[in-house]
Amino acid sequence: MKFGAMKAHRRNRLLLVLFLVAAVGGATTFALLALNENINLFYAPEQIANGEAPLDTTIRAGGMVQEGSVVRDDQSLKVSFVISDMQYSEVMIEYEGILPDLFREGQGIIARGQLNEQGVFVAEEVLAKHDENYMPPEVADALKEAHSSNDS
Repeated sequence: MKFGAMKAHRRNRLLLVLFLVAAVGGATTFALLALNENINLFYAPEQIANGEAPLDTTIRAGGMVQEGSVVRDDQSLKVSFVISDMQYSEVMIEYEGILPDLFREGQGIIARGQLNEQGVFVAEEVLAKHDENYMPPEVADALKEAHSSNDS
């Protein structure tokens, strides 16, 4: 077997293959990093109350707006309310902005925002259900799980 200088066309082909592998690897790495930064995980009120939700990280929280918990500021668009899993867990949410037209007490919502050190969820966006028959799947699953775990 003879080891000598590599022929020019083989060297060029090898360099092209190495460049393509590096480019695809880099593009994949950047795509995964971007997806990881934009992921919003859903947490039920029970998980937030138990300390399972991360602090100062954008997450989604959902539950039913507790009756009598909506407090609106007269001087601004600030509003605070409590969401619940209809059992024992409750989470205080603070939001500044215009709430959806369908937002009301006793209704399922999903809020996107961050949980602060005081355990208050500071929402950037609040989404309400479409009609009386619809409930966001995450909220429905969390309520179903809370009811089934308390029955046993």
